[in-house]
Amino acid sequence: MSVPDRAVEDRAVEDLLRELAPQVLGMLVRRHGGFDACEDAVQEALLAAALRWPRDGLPEHPRGWLVTVASRKLLDQVRSEAARRRREEALALATPQAALLAPAADAGGGAVADDSLALLFLCCHPALSAPSRIALTLRAVGGLTTAQIAAAFLVPEATMAQRISRAKQSIRTAGGGLGPPAGEGGAAARLGEVRQVLYLIFNEGYTASDGEELTSPALAAEAIRLTRLLLRLTPGDAETAGLLALMLLTDARRPARTGPGGALVPLGEQDRALWRRELLDEGLELIGTALAGGRVGPYQVQAAIAAVHSEAPSAEETDWSQILVLYDLLLGLDANPVVALNRAVAVAKVQGAAAGLAVVDALAADRRMARHHRLLAVRAHLLDLSGADRSAAAEAYRAAAARTASAPERRHLVERAQRLVGE
Repeated sequence: MSVPDRAVEDRAVEDLLRELAPQVLGMLVRRHGGFDACEDAVQEALLAAALRWPRDGLPEHPRGWLVTVASRKLLDQVRSEAARRRREEALALATPQAALLAPAADAGGGAVADDSLALLFLCCHPALSAPSRIALTLRAVGGLTTAQIAAAFLVPEATMAQRISRAKQSIRTAGGGLGPPAGEGGAAARLGEVRQVLYLIFNEGYTASDGEELTSPALAAEAIRLTRLLLRLTPGDAETAGLLALMLLTDARRPARTGPGGALVPLGEQDRALWRRELLDEGLELIGTALAGGRVGPYQVQAAIAAVHSEAPSAEETDWSQILVLYDLLLGLDANPVVALNRAVAVAKVQGAAAGLAVVDALAADRRMARHHRLLAVRAHLLDLSGADRSAAAEAYRAAAARTASAPERRHLVERAQRLVGE
């Protein structure tokens, strides 16, 4: 077998394992309980498969193979703990031998879907912090290794391992199990939390909060993959469809977001011929269907804003009046300062730079935004647009550059300041 063929085969195995990971973990947790022990066992089974399948070929029932191996790993874990002898016996007795056979593990597609959705709910347990939810979702549902997650978030592997370990301990302490959230509206609330986690993963992948690279494509791609999974598990959910549409319409611009040397290229200056048409078409179809369904949520409105940008032949032909209307609607659904800051740009485009600056000045009183580099960057941009005070605009660009942890953003902001001073 040639090297390219081997690489393609290895990638196919990796993709299959990541698809099967949440299904196998869901089965084990439903059958045995104990999320943390089951998750460790599944990770060992995935590692064994990654080593054996490319060499020996795929088993007849890949999911069943993983369930069998993970179940044995789990039993081995229990046997190795003398203090847990009773639990071992109960587990062994409770597991029928037929359940370890591959065909039985591959049966029941509906149960697999239910388990995968319940697993997403469990990883976004209210007892966990947002960073812990993200890490656990990427590992348990995304099938990423601790090293891969650590690399994506630019932290040491030991730090990420501790975060994941603490997350599993928190779930154990809280008594989280593989089942629908309790209480009226519990499932809907947890679904919203899952969407939020996927949204945060995508945002970190599309615009990294720190480091030398502007984006982390693998992280954004994983967020899109997991959101596709969520939409398959909750067909007809308009907000999940809106979230996926937002990701697709946004990620379609990625090839045009950086210039030579990785320099940041703002939306208004991007070469739209580089935007990925297949992602745009899919995103536009998704949001069109979602909006026609009735009740509108924040992700749908954000996707609608992205759609207006996507449909404009050029930056100059963007329908800013429509975008401003959508931001007004979004602010009514999600009254947070980041939305208000983005709206300020639309206000400036429709009503003039002075009107946009007035919005920015009002936001400066909000403690959540007062020292945020994006507030300074938008202020600098609007001062630049007004042409009234270039020195003030340059100073705002420099102040924003000093506060961002992203090296590409910092270089871009400094270059903007230098351009204004040089003119």
